[in-house]
Amino acid sequence: MRKTVVISGGTDGMGRATALERIARGDRVIVIGSNPGKAVEGAQFLQADLSSVKEVVRVAGEITGPIDALALFANRTQAKRVETPEGLEYTFALYYLSRYLLGELLLPQLEASPQPVIINVAGVGTKAGRVHWDDMQLERKYGVITAQLQAGRANDLLGVSFAALGRRTRYVHYHPGFTRSGSDNPVIKLLAKFFAREVAESVRPVVSWISTPPSAPLTANDRGKDVPLSLKTLSPHDAARLDARTKDLAALADLY
Repeated sequence: MRKTVVISGGTDGMGRATALERIARGDRVIVIGSNPGKAVEGAQFLQADLSSVKEVVRVAGEITGPIDALALFANRTQAKRVETPEGLEYTFALYYLSRYLLGELLLPQLEASPQPVIINVAGVGTKAGRVHWDDMQLERKYGVITAQLQAGRANDLLGVSFAALGRRTRYVHYHPGFTRSGSDNPVIKLLAKFFAREVAESVRPVVSWISTPPSAPLTANDRGKDVPLSLKTLSPHDAARLDARTKDLAALADLY
């Protein structure tokens, strides 16, 4: 059956590979990305800067009809702290907040599908890092690794709070491991040459979950192995706390 698949960060690496795999199966694929020059042939391309709340809201409004799968890949590292137009720390905004918003804004269209699924590709199973509750925008503690780990742990909690609301849409957390994703970072490119998995191998589970979503409301998978939902990084208490804090952000005041 032909599906409609929305992919954020779908112009490079795993996002692009997933788009191509689903196009080959005859799906309607919508790719959200920042660079039109990297548009995927056979997919509908929507240009947006997903670090901007206004841009996320705009692009979500351009997607029509039921959605079978939302695959979330968008992420980009920043060596120095960068603020978005709404005054948010860039990594938090792109890696976590855009995923939160796309899931909420597109939820009615997902729920209209027979077997809807959201696949959040991040670092579930990783225990390093934490949400800095007293400095979530990292004004005092910024570091590229600190920012990436905080957003990764925030994504872990995002799936927990999403599934707790009893929605029909299944939520999948997926950690692909170190993958040859096409990063421009010279250190990452060197490490990838020797240690990273091939993109085709890493996206195989994503492509499969789009075809057949899991039956459980929340699934966590780290490189092919299920992750126990009892992990501290998947704490329902912390998930509810983050959900409340996210809704309280000044940049989201007009959305909720």
